[in-house]
Amino acid sequence: MSLDTPTSELITTEPESPVSVLEVDPNLQVRFKREDGRLLLFLPPENNREDSETNLNNTWTELWQQLKHRLNGSEHAEQPQTEVHLIAENRLLDVRQLQDIAEALNEVQLQLKRVKTSRRQTAVAAVMAGYSVDQDAERETLTQSVSEPSPSTLAEPLYLKKTVRSGVDIRHPGTIVIFGDVNPGSSIIADGDIIIWGRLGGNVHAGAKGNRNSLIMALQMEPKLIRIADQVARGPETSPEQVYPEVAYINANGIRISHAREVAKARVLTLEP
Repeated sequence: MSLDTPTSELITTEPESPVSVLEVDPNLQVRFKREDGRLLLFLPPENNREDSETNLNNTWTELWQQLKHRLNGSEHAEQPQTEVHLIAENRLLDVRQLQDIAEALNEVQLQLKRVKTSRRQTAVAAVMAGYSVDQDAERETLTQSVSEPSPSTLAEPLYLKKTVRSGVDIRHPGTIVIFGDVNPGSSIIADGDIIIWGRLGGNVHAGAKGNRNSLIMALQMEPKLIRIADQVARGPETSPEQVYPEVAYINANGIRISHAREVAKARVLTLEP
C-alpha cells in the first residue's frame, strides 16, 4: 500500500532573493583618525550636484548629528586636551559652525587647534575664530609645476582684518594681506607675497613654493624670522628708533629689508624703457 502525502502538507520553497547591502563610503562620513599624538577630524567634502543623494545627506544638520554620535562613542577616547585638527576639505563653514564644533569637542576634553580647508571663506572664518589655518590649493592645481609659480597660478589673495595672536599660524597658496598686527609667536606662510598693514612681530615665509620674486611688506617690520623662498634671515634684535613701511626682498646677497619708498622707486626705474 502506497502512502501519498496530502496536498495540504506539500511545501514549496523558492530561493531567497539576495539581500541588498548598502555600503557607506567612510570618506563621506564624519570620522576621526589618530596621527602623531593628535586627532584628525574629517568632514566629508561637499558635492556640487544638487540632486546628489550624498549632497542631501551631508547637510550641516546631518554632519552635526554624525559628530555628536562619534563623540558620544568610545572611538575617540584620548588624553584630556588632545589637540584636534579639523580637515574640512571643500566644505563651507562659518564662525558659528566652527564654534559649535569646538564646543562639542570641549565637552569631551578635546581642543580644536587647527583648520585645514580649500575654501577661502572657511579659512577666513577660522582665523576670525582664533584657530590656526592651513588652506590648500584647489585639487585641480595640484598637478601643476610648483617650482616657480607665477601670479596666474596662485590662489586668490587671502584678506584678513584681524590681529594674529601668538600660537596661531596661517598657510595660504597665494598672497596674504592682513589688516592688523602679527604678534610674536605666530606664523604666516604664503606661496605669494605677505602684506601686513600693521606691526609684523611673528615669523613669516613668502614664496613658500620657491618664488624668489615674492615680497614681504609691513608698516612696522620686526619679525623674529623671515623667509623668502629658500632664503632665511633673522629680524632685527632691537626695535627701530623710527617706524616706517619696509619691504623685504631677495637680492644678490640674500634677503634685504629697505624703506618701501626706495623699493617702489627702484622698481619704477627698472620698468622704464
